[in-house]
Amino acid sequence: MATTDDAGTSTRALIFALLALACGHMLSTLLRTIPAVSLDLMAADFHLEPQALASLTSIYPFAFAAAQIPVGAAMDRFGVRPVSLSLLAGTVLGAIASGFATGAAGFAVGQVMLGVATSGMLMCPMTLAAKQLSAARFGLWSGAILSIGNIGMLLSSSPLAFVVDTYGWRAGFWMSAIGGVAVALAVFALVPQQPAEHKDESSPLAQMIEVLRLGLSRPLRGLIALALVSLATSLVLRGLWGGPWLMQVKGLSRVEAGNQLGAFTLAMIAGPLLIGMIDRRLGRRRDLVAGTHMAGALLLALMALGAPHYAVSDLFGTAVMPPQYDLVLFVLIGLATSAQPLIFGMSRQLVEAQVAGKALAAVNLAFFLGAALMQSVTGAVAAFAGLPAVLLFMAAMLALGVLVFLAYTSPLRGTG
Repeated sequence: MATTDDAGTSTRALIFALLALACGHMLSTLLRTIPAVSLDLMAADFHLEPQALASLTSIYPFAFAAAQIPVGAAMDRFGVRPVSLSLLAGTVLGAIASGFATGAAGFAVGQVMLGVATSGMLMCPMTLAAKQLSAARFGLWSGAILSIGNIGMLLSSSPLAFVVDTYGWRAGFWMSAIGGVAVALAVFALVPQQPAEHKDESSPLAQMIEVLRLGLSRPLRGLIALALVSLATSLVLRGLWGGPWLMQVKGLSRVEAGNQLGAFTLAMIAGPLLIGMIDRRLGRRRDLVAGTHMAGALLLALMALGAPHYAVSDLFGTAVMPPQYDLVLFVLIGLATSAQPLIFGMSRQLVEAQVAGKALAAVNLAFFLGAALMQSVTGAVAAFAGLPAVLLFMAAMLALGVLVFLAYTSPLRGTG
């Protein structure tokens, strides 16, 4: 009986530890998406064009991508708890620095700090779960961790829009800093100290080179090509251009735009669960990944063509398609681009078991490096050709990623 009680206590302790760490991931997604509802005010404060500031914010995902492999190595060497606490301390400092920035240089420093500090916020709970749970329970908890994390994007929709309207854009960063302190205290109290494992004694540079070499190998090229544009499309639309599109092109208020982005986020939370059920029922993973992403590209194009004097608006004989049109498309795009977890699953099917972990790291790196590149390039596209062109560019890149994916993956390799 005592053994059963001990097991129950251990399980509850693990659940609380995972929830505390998942709140760090939630904080990460909140900070990543703050510019979506405050880009115009931030640009005015810094005396920059919004498009120039949008390109500057790409520093965050570049730093995020660059830090992932070293942070992963640190977790193997030192354990989840000390790494998580260090990252949370950096997050608090980065949020404070961003909130007090008075110009582009100061804001860039804050974004670099935040990118590095939040780079391991998803890996921390995932690593603890992988070490402590069976494969079946890990699958359940990995979905739960992602869903908890996406609550951060809900907080950066209507609630953040209200805060920005009432207290200014800096308040979003300062409140995030306070949240970081609260999460750090929870992690300190709830996450157990585990011994260092020293699984990989090679340098972070050597690990980076090995992961890049595997990512460029023929078996993974198709997956890497799609990963570069898959998560980038949803994150850049949700975290950067969705707000300006709704406010500048569709004339919505900041809170109204936040409401639509909130619906988009709910679709991004529900989408992976729905796609996962469809995948288990159909058993045609390659076709499902390609089909959903191509649908996402088409939906993005339809949104762009609803702008004033574009094809869909002209077709319906209206100056511009109403915001309800965009709301439906946002929800559908959120669902269609939620197949990213299946790309992880395919990567494990396409490589030998001994390099499966590095294959996952290569795909994860491609996800966030692609987001950084997409964010940077779309800033230039917006400055040159406007917001409809940004959406059309993302649609084209997503469709190109699908075509390369199909060219390099084969249904005969156990992926379809």
